[in-house]
Amino acid sequence: MLDFFNIDSQLSEDERAVRDSVRHFVDDRVLPIIGKCYVDGRFPKELVPEMAELGVLGANLPEEYGCAGLNNVAYGLIMQELERGDSGVRSFASVQGALAMYPIFAFGSEDQKRTWLPKMARGEVIGCFGLTEPDFGSNPAGMITMAQEQSDGTWLLNGGKMWITNGSTAQIAIVWAKTNGDKSERSIRGFIVATNSNGFKARDQKGKLSLRASDTSELVFEDVHLPNDALLPKSGALKSPLMCLTQARYGISWGAIGAAIACFEEAVSYSKNRVMFDRPIGSFQLQQERLADMLTEITKAQLVSLHLGRLKDKGTFTPQQVSLAKRNNVDMATDVAREARRLLGAVGILAEYASMRHMANLESVYTYEGTHDVHTLVLGQAVTGMSAFQ
Repeated sequence: MLDFFNIDSQLSEDERAVRDSVRHFVDDRVLPIIGKCYVDGRFPKELVPEMAELGVLGANLPEEYGCAGLNNVAYGLIMQELERGDSGVRSFASVQGALAMYPIFAFGSEDQKRTWLPKMARGEVIGCFGLTEPDFGSNPAGMITMAQEQSDGTWLLNGGKMWITNGSTAQIAIVWAKTNGDKSERSIRGFIVATNSNGFKARDQKGKLSLRASDTSELVFEDVHLPNDALLPKSGALKSPLMCLTQARYGISWGAIGAAIACFEEAVSYSKNRVMFDRPIGSFQLQQERLADMLTEITKAQLVSLHLGRLKDKGTFTPQQVSLAKRNNVDMATDVAREARRLLGAVGILAEYASMRHMANLESVYTYEGTHDVHTLVLGQAVTGMSAFQ
């Protein structure tokens, strides 16, 4: 496994053990089937109980709620290994932990935490995260989904969400809505919505050319009646869902490294075995330059995410630092995947090779959880003190 700067030496024994257990799972259970799952457009649901058994669902949440209680570096290594298998597999775990379990942990009541988190850690309840809308992606403050409080303290939910990972398989959705007719972002609150509620519909997104081994849905809410305990009581304003996205983006910065490593190692192996003009193509300068560039950029990304993880464990990281890591590492991985596919030549378009699958998946990762361009503006504001969003 690629470790040119001996990053293993900077990991604890427990962190290495967690990574290696997930690595073996990916090698033994994910890689043999994921190419066919991608071609068939099917998320491998049969792997969910095994993922839960490994402790990867909500892995960095406390043990008192049935979770693994790992540090953030170990969590990042889990995301790296899962995305080495496929972005769709990592997306499932990322949404479950960072976007469904985390908001319950951060903004929920004690009863909500004890009711839902242990079941979600065991994979018995799958969650999804409803923030993005058809017309409001990079501008979530403009959402039109509304939850109106009724006289008896219950809520009436109307609206819709788009591009929702796990949407068609989830038993609960964490839905963000404006409340009581107030259109300002200050009114945004989070709700735990049972997907079997009357008026709740999940429609699979058809025609995807990326993240095909992942469930992606549109959610529709038509007069969905919610009990008063559906509200996440500590949620408030747009900062709440953005805190969740920061958690997910952190994991993505590691996951993209896993996809890049898979492409790099495939390219190295192929370059040593593919003979052209009576020589392995890896002996030609053009391909060695490709591989050297891949190696350099992956190594830089590894160092960024490792240091960010240490900062996160100390509680001293910032959302802007997460933006830098997500932006850099995903951009790096898309470039590595593209160059690996080109090195593979004609066979690079086949599903039995991983690079083109990763290349297509990473186009989605480049866009979701804050587009590359939005993170550019986040960093521009951090540098200049001036917002380009207004």
